[in-house]
Amino acid sequence: MKIYITEDSALIIVDMQNDFMPGGALPVKDADLIIPTINRYIKKFREKGRPIYATRDWHPENHISFNTRGGPWPPHCIQGTKGAEFHKDLELSDDVIIVNKAYNPDRDAYSGFQETFLDIDLRRRGISRIFVAGVATEYCVKSTVIDGLNLGYEVILLIDAIKGVDLNLGDSEKAIEDMLRRGAILATLDEVF
Repeated sequence: MKIYITEDSALIIVDMQNDFMPGGALPVKDADLIIPTINRYIKKFREKGRPIYATRDWHPENHISFNTRGGPWPPHCIQGTKGAEFHKDLELSDDVIIVNKAYNPDRDAYSGFQETFLDIDLRRRGISRIFVAGVATEYCVKSTVIDGLNLGYEVILLIDAIKGVDLNLGDSEKAIEDMLRRGAILATLDEVF
């Protein structure tokens, strides 16, 4: 199957931040291994002159998702810290559009669309098709994909450029099946032109 990067296409890279990489505060196993693949997608979108977005958790120190406040996660991706920075090997240029999410201390937000300008900006640019990569498959990637589908976008999940946490064995696989059931399309690097 061939999927073309058309005039109405954009790339969304989800949460490729230091705290989600091996050695980070909330590591996703082998998340750093997808960086070369994501960089190749970035190159393809850059060559076509299409917009590239990078979402990031941008938590205040007292975020509701932190176990210090009764949430499920250790403190991570705190605004202005090294852990909140994008991985140094990710080839983001100055024209990449940064989308901060989960910045409200009392509300969690997994999706790149939740309480952000992402939908407005995509529509302003005439985007109707989004390609999604990043971490973690069953959390922020899934939420971003499902919100994109619910908002009427065609969503291509870049299956070779995502990684999951798999707290319970098979969580990532179930998340992928759910995204497919809802209408997402799977693609790999050699299928995107």
